[in-house]
Amino acid sequence: MKKDKIVVIMGGTSTEAAISRQTGTAILSALQSKGYPAVGMELHPETFAEEIKAADPAIVFNALHGKFGEDGVLQGTLDMLGIPYTGSGVLAAAVTMDKAASKRVFVAEGISTPRSHTYHAYELAARDLAAEITRDFGLPVVVKAASQGSSIGVYIVEQAADLEQALADAFRYNDEVLVEQFIKGRELTVAVWGDAEKKEAFPIIEITTESGRYDYESKYTKGASHHIIPAPVSEEKTREIQALAVKTFTACGCRGVARVDMMLGEDGTPYVIEVNSVPGMTELSLVPDAGRAMGIEFPELCERILAMAGYRR
Repeated sequence: MKKDKIVVIMGGTSTEAAISRQTGTAILSALQSKGYPAVGMELHPETFAEEIKAADPAIVFNALHGKFGEDGVLQGTLDMLGIPYTGSGVLAAAVTMDKAASKRVFVAEGISTPRSHTYHAYELAARDLAAEITRDFGLPVVVKAASQGSSIGVYIVEQAADLEQALADAFRYNDEVLVEQFIKGRELTVAVWGDAEKKEAFPIIEITTESGRYDYESKYTKGASHHIIPAPVSEEKTREIQALAVKTFTACGCRGVARVDMMLGEDGTPYVIEVNSVPGMTELSLVPDAGRAMGIEFPELCERILAMAGYRR
């Protein structure tokens, strides 16, 4: 009998587990609506290898956000077990999950990105980091935990008095914190899909919010953010931004679908902020919205992601 079962892996123990379950549930429903033999599986890190071997899937659809799913750990485990999976491989996942590592790639590849510096927890006791950052970056400034997603551990600091607390809060998530130049402008995102041979950018989305900040609450509260598709920019600027997204996808070694988040500065310069190798696929998520703007409904989007990973039925 042909092995064709699809396991949609979701949940886990990361700070993004709840959103991952929403993504996984949406993908599972979409695949089942198309007649695929898909089942869901909650990630239990300690027993995952045994559980996935027992399930004996033809492929794993990775719907894990954050730790284990976006940092290369799941990918490495599945590679060792010889089980195919959707999305990026070990290196691309690890690089894009680590904001400091991805910044180094952007700079090395000549990708426009805000100026930044990485600080380590041990430096807190040795130096006055808040004073140093204020001197070197000015205010406002962006403080980010190095390995979190969904805007968790990200702080836009406008007052010098708040900087020390923002650093302390960010260091609760990681031993590394990225401090980044604040770019005033418009928030954009571009999904890209493909592989080493062929890549395609989705329509550009501009994100506006009721609060003025695209934080966790704005991302996952209905009506708190708005997606403008396609973003109201010129044809020439559209080509420039989409080309930048594809260049970033390529530089990081991504495959499947990834989302490149940017700021469009007031001077018209696009800046890459980060790459999401397992972008959200909930009803409020950006990639499904961009897919619909291309005439691709959500079930077909999931079907194409499977096909890009080599799944055939």
